[in-house]
Amino acid sequence: MTGVTGAAGELLQPPAAVPPRERGATRIADRVVAKVAARAALEAVGPLHPDAARPYATVVVHHDTARVSVHLELGHPCDIGARCARVRHQVVQRVRTLVGMSVPEVAVRVERLHLAAEYGARHGRTR
Repeated sequence: MTGVTGAAGELLQPPAAVPPRERGATRIADRVVAKVAARAALEAVGPLHPDAARPYATVVVHHDTARVSVHLELGHPCDIGARCARVRHQVVQRVRTLVGMSVPEVAVRVERLHLAAEYGARHGRTR
């Protein structure tokens, strides 16, 4: 390590290391966590129905904990419970991995179901 010289050319001591508690902290904005959660939900849902909106999320962050609410639209027929469970799992994993926050709660709100064209045609339904 090289030393620092002063105006008179004398060798000064290198600055002391700052203790970790005094260095500050990194704060991740709620909207960043929401974007990560929405992307994770999209990964879990898979291909969307052509008329479906992309999933979006809202979050409440307190220290290193995020409570997430994901809003999505699904194609029908499907196993809604299984898909919501997959979304919860993916959101928890991605937020923990990418942001470093624990996620004790993920509320999944299915806003709309989109009937598959083949299913409607087979059952005598038309749009």
